[in-house]
Amino acid sequence: MENIHYLCSMKNLTNRRTIRQYSSKEVSEELLSRLMTEAARTQTMGNLQLYSVVVTRSDEQKQRLSPAHFGQPMVTQAPVVLTICADFNRTSQWARCRKAEPGYDNFLSFLNAATDALLFTQTLCCLMDEEGLGYCYLGTTVYQPLQIIDILKLPKLVMPVATLTVGWPAEEPPLSDRLPTESFIHHETYRDYTPQDIDTYYTPKEQLPENRHFCVLNHKETLAQVFTDIRYTKKDNEALSAVLLDALRQQGFL
Repeated sequence: MENIHYLCSMKNLTNRRTIRQYSSKEVSEELLSRLMTEAARTQTMGNLQLYSVVVTRSDEQKQRLSPAHFGQPMVTQAPVVLTICADFNRTSQWARCRKAEPGYDNFLSFLNAATDALLFTQTLCCLMDEEGLGYCYLGTTVYQPLQIIDILKLPKLVMPVATLTVGWPAEEPPLSDRLPTESFIHHETYRDYTPQDIDTYYTPKEQLPENRHFCVLNHKETLAQVFTDIRYTKKDNEALSAVLLDALRQQGFL
């Protein structure tokens, strides 16, 4: 049975797709609770479980969250939206209730809690794959965190770091490409990349029809230019970094 379970897990991971369109079928409270309970067995710093999850099912709350995720349609269309937060509030409250003085209002504590939260998120994603659930990971969570903090009424020392839209798939999109394993594995020490290495690892990706079409649509000569000049620009990165730092200050981590 364990071998069957393992092979099923590998098959699901190998064929993992981002799902943005969902059926109207409900994601039951029982199923979601079980998966999150199982995901809580993931690694955690000091066995403190430095995360919390806000489950959003109401249409009203989804509509309120949508602008914080730049109006991506799956936020309002998915049956469930999960906002996973780095949470040192609960641990701090526990410490104070047990005659201990917490010292977690600092960046290292945020980093530790964010790591805990993202490990939990990834484990939950793997478990949802096994159940046949579809989901989309929204990187926009850290772009406009102040809106999410306000909507979800997050107290100090709680910071949103990931969002998953969850439901039963109503689509089967093609698999997205991935770089070859040798492009990111380093033995003993980090070996920097030569121009020849870059050609070896990235040319197959750049030559894919969908990526060549992507360049044409964006009027760019290379795929790299699409990312640096349009999708993730220096100007946007700096502006969003400032917003993120403001949110970390507001939430007491800086």
